[in-house]
Amino acid sequence: MPDARKLARIHRVRTLQLGLTRADEVRAHEKFASEEHLARRIQALADAVSPTPDTHASAAAMGAQAHFRDRLHQSSAAAQARLQSAEAFVNRAAEATRSAKRDQSAIEKLLDRARRAAAVAEMRALEETPPVSPLKAKRHDPC
Repeated sequence: MPDARKLARIHRVRTLQLGLTRADEVRAHEKFASEEHLARRIQALADAVSPTPDTHASAAAMGAQAHFRDRLHQSSAAAQARLQSAEAFVNRAAEATRSAKRDQSAIEKLLDRARRAAAVAEMRALEETPPVSPLKAKRHDPC
């Protein structure tokens, strides 16, 4: 079994790794939220330029709207692809965080086991020490 100093060092490293993976997971969630917001915004823009029956616009204006709507749909498709990619990244980051937490928990269990073993060893050492005789009381003869 590794000694206590080595376990403490490993625990510090695992704690740092857990903090880093949690930070990565937070960044992944933020990126996912940003991509989701962008996809909703692009979809809202595409809906806003869709043709309406009461519009009496010229052919050139309708052509421009169609071109703009087509570009927005292309952007929407790209945003959906980025959103799926961000979601996959969130899933990977969450799994990495769970793995780091499992590693840290395992080290904490080893540390706890080492502490218990040291306490048991210390108790056994105390049990095996010879009994201490009472201090010799000074006897004074009657005067």
